[in-house]
Amino acid sequence: MLDTLYRRHPGKLGWVDPYGDTLFNEQEAQVVRQEVAVLIQGCTDDQRKAALLDLAELLEACAATPGSYLWFIGD
Repeated sequence: MLDTLYRRHPGKLGWVDPYGDTLFNEQEAQVVRQEVAVLIQGCTDDQRKAALLDLAELLEACAATPGSYLWFIGD
């Protein structure tokens, strides 16, 4: 799902590196959570929507936990 956003998306989500690691702290997770909410609204593919909903849940947990990070691990 994120490959379509890579560096073309104006927000933080587009900077998730598919090949390296990307970390978001709880403040960044809050911002990205809002970006994901917009993507969910416009998503018509059920599998992608499910992935976005899972991501939104992880971002919510990170945003609600001071000192936490959400770590995207590239290949």
